Amino acid sequence: MTLRPVSDRSLLVSFGDEISPEAHREVVRLTHALQGVRGILSLHPAFASVLVDFDPRVRDHAEIAAQVRERLDAPAASGAVERRTVEIPVRFGGDDGPDLDDVARHSGLAPERVIERFCAARFEVCFVGFATCFPYLGGLPPELATPRLAAPRKWVPEGSVAIAGRQAGVYPLASPGGWRLIGRTSLRLFDRNGEPPPLLRMDDRAIFVPEGRR
Repeated sequence: MTLRPVSDRSLLVSFGDEISPEAHREVVRLTHALQGVRGILSLHPAFASVLVDFDPRVRDHAEIAAQVRERLDAPAASGAVERRTVEIPVRFGGDDGPDLDDVARHSGLAPERVIERFCAARFEVCFVGFATCFPYLGGLPPELATPRLAAPRKWVPEGSVAIAGRQAGVYPLASPGGWRLIGRTSLRLFDRNGEPPPLLRMDDRAIFVPEGRR
């Protein structure tokens, strides 16, 4: 673990540079442990780090770093949040997944094998960010890792299931984006009237089920 001030009111806590289950568990543990700590204004978890924003009128960097170390050294809380598993139906290929064939060519697999391996994976929601409730998913089979598009699309439909490098994700709202689109779900990932609004939250598990290919 490394701790580094990145502004006069924020501290970056890192657990390495790689996307890994071990780093994810530490990010989840620290995020839960720092909830409600006096002086902390917001927490921004990522794949292997947590950015801690704090009120410099209440605490300084050294005090926040001490809180981080103290809470990570403490025994895990018994009232851990239950991990949910969310099943996401997907229509693969065609207009719903215009980049499926590109992912297949890059991986050296037939499109049908790409779908099989994607749906056999058990994804974890590492964090939620970028756009409103966009879930960043760890657990993509390494052979399916594919670079982003050279130029982002100006419009990506809501519900698009996508790959970028070693990550997977689902666009909860229509937006610009440069990820490779392999399918689309009709499941709503963001409901303004929901409690809470996002369907997927950090540390949930997600599995994808094929509805077919167009």
